[in-house]
Amino acid sequence: MKKSSANEETAESQKAVAAKKPAKKAAAKKATAKKPVAKKAAPLKRQAPAKKPAVAPKKAAAAVKGVAPAKTVAVTPPRGESRTALVRRARRINRELAEVYPYAHPELDFENPFQLVVATVLSAQTTDLRVNQTTPALFAKYPTPEDLAAAVPEEVEEILRPTGFFRAKTKSVIGLSKALAEDFGGDVPGRLEDLVKLPGVGRKTAFVVLGNAFGRPGITVDTHFQRLVRRWRWTEETDPDKIEAAVGALFPKSDWTDLSHHVIWHGRRICHARKPACGACPIAPLCPAYGEGETDPEKAKKLLKYEKGGLPGQRLKPPQAYLDAGGKPAPPLGAG
Repeated sequence: MKKSSANEETAESQKAVAAKKPAKKAAAKKATAKKPVAKKAAPLKRQAPAKKPAVAPKKAAAAVKGVAPAKTVAVTPPRGESRTALVRRARRINRELAEVYPYAHPELDFENPFQLVVATVLSAQTTDLRVNQTTPALFAKYPTPEDLAAAVPEEVEEILRPTGFFRAKTKSVIGLSKALAEDFGGDVPGRLEDLVKLPGVGRKTAFVVLGNAFGRPGITVDTHFQRLVRRWRWTEETDPDKIEAAVGALFPKSDWTDLSHHVIWHGRRICHARKPACGACPIAPLCPAYGEGETDPEKAKKLLKYEKGGLPGQRLKPPQAYLDAGGKPAPPLGAG
């Protein structure tokens, strides 16, 4: 009886073990059944980073190398640009322009300070080219301040007629010549406070003379300069004197004269008022106003002016460096 009981107990325990094994197998199957679900979820998480567009840096780099910048360049600058960032961007633009226009110079023909101050006064409301075509006859007849001070106004008016507003300009150049002869011994003064006292001479004209005839730094805020520094978000000022102060604070004083040439040359050749050639602009990656003009490279090339477009410049007698760089002198008045 005892043996049969023991056999029965052994049989019962074997059944229990046998019953547990299928349970473990079922649990294992359930575990393996859950794993594919986890694997399906994982790829979804990995795909998210792949959707991030990492294109902008490549576009900016391509534009710097001479390739036309992409049309998606932001029109407005990053909000909250710090003062330090603005200074760095402004100075980099000037360095880039210095490489594009290494021969930049005043585009008025002159041989001495007197000729420069007269030519600058005449350049109001007209092109430097028209002034350069007109002044040879003026200076041939009136080579000194004393000569022009004693001139018959009607005769001077006839010479200056092509420049426009010739009566007002005649009055100014005769008046400033008299002031030079009577107050400064026939010499053009080299101080700002003296220059601005001459008839027809304001701060802009004075800085042109100081920077290019006397080598004294100054910022020339003409219409091109005003337009470009506002497009570049260097300042939001509209008054020329305030623009001069705001931009001057971004650069060392020694850079002011060359900076003026670089900005004005760029405004005349590429960054025009109505149709800027954005697609041909060497500083497009740095310009917050990119896209205001033509962005197609081929169409933009057709908008380039002067030597950048293969056309003559504005001076009849340009510096040799300009000629060496491929620039062409302007034709004299009346030439075909």
